Amino acid sequence: MEIKVILKQLGKKHPVLAEQKLDIDYNDVNISLEALLKLVVQQQVETFNAKSFELEHEDYAKIPTENYLNILTDTSKIGFGSIYNEKKADLQKAQENALQAFEDSMFAVFYNDEQLEDLSQNINLNLHHTFTFIRLTFLAGSYW
Repeated sequence: MEIKVILKQLGKKHPVLAEQKLDIDYNDVNISLEALLKLVVQQQVETFNAKSFELEHEDYAKIPTENYLNILTDTSKIGFGSIYNEKKADLQKAQENALQAFEDSMFAVFYNDEQLEDLSQNINLNLHHTFTFIRLTFLAGSYW
């Protein structure tokens, strides 16, 4: 089944990544939030593990386009498409981390502007609304 996803970070006017379509391995109409998160993580892990690793003696910079560079520097995550760690992602561990991060309020999930707050909450996928994942950041302060 194909779902639409938008990733956002608070404080940004535009999403870090534009709306994208993910193909998850699910065919029923209703799904729990927990099962949805596991399937999204599974799709992302499979995509990551399918990427080829570059083993080169020289690092050829893959320079991003000028308009994309501003987005990268705003998010403090500049990458050039190379994967230097040859270790494959562990699906089980990634799913556990995602569920724990949701329970710890590290990110929020919305389905058509309705916040999903409980992992056991059922979602009707027949509506074909867009899922929005928002990464939450904590404010840093000092004691001075």
